[in-house]
Amino acid sequence: MAMNPTYRGPGDLPAVIPVFPLPGALLLPRGEMPLNLFEPRYLAMLDDALKGPRIVGMVQPEVESEVMPRNPSLYAVGCAGRITQFSETGDGRYLITLTGVARFRIVEELLVTTPYRQCRVDFSAYPSDYEARAGEAEVDREAVIRTLRAFVDANDLSIDWKGIKEASNEALVNALSMMSPFDPREKQALLEAPDLKTRAEILVAITEMDLARGQDGSESPLQ
Repeated sequence: MAMNPTYRGPGDLPAVIPVFPLPGALLLPRGEMPLNLFEPRYLAMLDDALKGPRIVGMVQPEVESEVMPRNPSLYAVGCAGRITQFSETGDGRYLITLTGVARFRIVEELLVTTPYRQCRVDFSAYPSDYEARAGEAEVDREAVIRTLRAFVDANDLSIDWKGIKEASNEALVNALSMMSPFDPREKQALLEAPDLKTRAEILVAITEMDLARGQDGSESPLQ
């Protein structure tokens, strides 16, 4: 098995993958997500993933509750990531980084003996995920940056504007989507956007709605 494989299409990814349900966690193709694993079932998941293709599926649970059941129902769409960084801590935790590869649709959850969940998935619905910077020309970059600036000002945040200026449209839209403080349903809408242009439009719309709520005196998700 190649240590640094190139994923050119759905056939390059396994049909059955371990899934990590995590509310509010949004992974997108070529994005990077740091994770701190400490539950025994997810430590076992990582051990097994490292023996194979190093692919883990990030997916949000549908349950929106302060008390999360052990095996909540899952949204139908998630994103597979490859383990690209891994380290152990002295207290039994794993610190890893997942780099997004492609989105998938869950076909079925399997009955397994592993402590972690596994699903049969279909990657065919998102062919553009394998093409870096696909659809960048259609993104209204000015609208994204204008809305970002308004959000930053409204919440008194600091941001690396030099990095924003240098980022490609794909990196900009996907990084802002992944870092956004919005609720799981809004994160899911960003994940399931059919293309980069639509994701940028959803990001702008959600941010503008949040700004409007703040102006009405309601609480910002950052507060």
